[in-house]
Amino acid sequence: MTQSTGPEPALAAGEDPRRYAQILTAVYDATMTGGKSPARPREVIGDSWRRLQTLGIDPELGNPAETQMDVSDLELTRRESGLFDILDDLARGLESVVQDGDNILVVADRHGRVLWRSGSTAVLDRADDLGFVEGANWAEDSVGTNAIGTALVSRRAVQIFSAEHYVRSHHSWTCAGAPIRDPRTGQVLGAIDVSGPAKTVHPTTIALVDAVARLAESQLRELHRSTLDRLRSVAAPMLARLRSPALAVDANGWVAAVESVALRNRILLPEDLATGRFWLPTLGVCDFEPLPGGWLVRPTSYGRSAGSTPGGAADSSVADSGNTTRIRIDLRNSQKPRIEVHSEVGEWTHEPTPRHAEILYLLATNRHGRTAAQMAADLFGDAGRAITVRAEMSRLRKHLAGIVSTQPYRLDESSTVELLMPSDLSRLLPHSSAPAICAARLFEHDVRQ
Repeated sequence: MTQSTGPEPALAAGEDPRRYAQILTAVYDATMTGGKSPARPREVIGDSWRRLQTLGIDPELGNPAETQMDVSDLELTRRESGLFDILDDLARGLESVVQDGDNILVVADRHGRVLWRSGSTAVLDRADDLGFVEGANWAEDSVGTNAIGTALVSRRAVQIFSAEHYVRSHHSWTCAGAPIRDPRTGQVLGAIDVSGPAKTVHPTTIALVDAVARLAESQLRELHRSTLDRLRSVAAPMLARLRSPALAVDANGWVAAVESVALRNRILLPEDLATGRFWLPTLGVCDFEPLPGGWLVRPTSYGRSAGSTPGGAADSSVADSGNTTRIRIDLRNSQKPRIEVHSEVGEWTHEPTPRHAEILYLLATNRHGRTAAQMAADLFGDAGRAITVRAEMSRLRKHLAGIVSTQPYRLDESSTVELLMPSDLSRLLPHSSAPAICAARLFEHDVRQ
């Protein structure tokens, strides 16, 4: 008999939750003590319990002992989770379940780390008692069988009721969770969960949670399509002027546009990609130039053929392609800062946010680069806010991955950089309170005095 992989409710329609909870408690007690069980747990629950027993997890465990994330770490994790852009869609999809005040909505990353939660004050207070808070680790191997951790391990929607939870202190709760996959790669990004007192259990909750997770994946697919469309609008005129083999791809290798190259959906990009020349398995030696949110890939007419295997590092990555990219950072108009990128195949522009304009100024005036701690001191006067810097740099590199390098943060060394500033430096980014920007303005003021 083929096993269904669809959502399985913890409680059948019409079944008495109190009576079923009593049966589950008897099954749980027998299983944990090695006694004779009156019934078998559901397969997804039995599998989870066996995993946890093998790991030696204590079923009497109280609150998770792991140290909670601080605010800056949590914000960076949220930004890098891949779920940030669909949070509102998730909340709207499950608003009807949470609005009655008995349930809490939780979004976790692929490791089971709680990123966001929402609900009434009363249910949030109860969740606090369990350590079910933002930044907490609710992976299965951390806090036992639960809808977040078990959904991530099983890669399917699950509903956990009462004594199906591995940790005894969770038995007064019920939860339903579903994994959210990246439609581009199929990899799990995280999970969405609805939890509440055991009395709120309902067999339809898991179907709703699973449906919202699938809708979230559709939204991610649309966001990716929009990203490729924007990249295509920039790259298409450049490819047309080239009249030679070329592709425009995003940072993950998804193809937005091609010229004189066989159409394909995606190419495998090298790790630590930068402006220059690299060998690709399907295209051979290629020149890479940055585009906003991606790369222009130009197969060359020399080097090994696309089907051959590189013989060493010199074949797989060639540092200098002979092409020079010019970067112009224009801060003369404080209301509309711009970065312009010019190469032999064309040019494109990007309008940074005020914070990103500050960062670009710092990178342009420190071509050797800045560490996260140094950047934190420059921006906030506090070297301890490196995590906040990393979150900002992560956002900036989504637009300028080929322009801004890491370790340390710096502008591409092979590019020439031109920084255009107001003739009166006291007007440099006038709304900025960053210490490094203020120091530049103050220096100009002192010189004029």
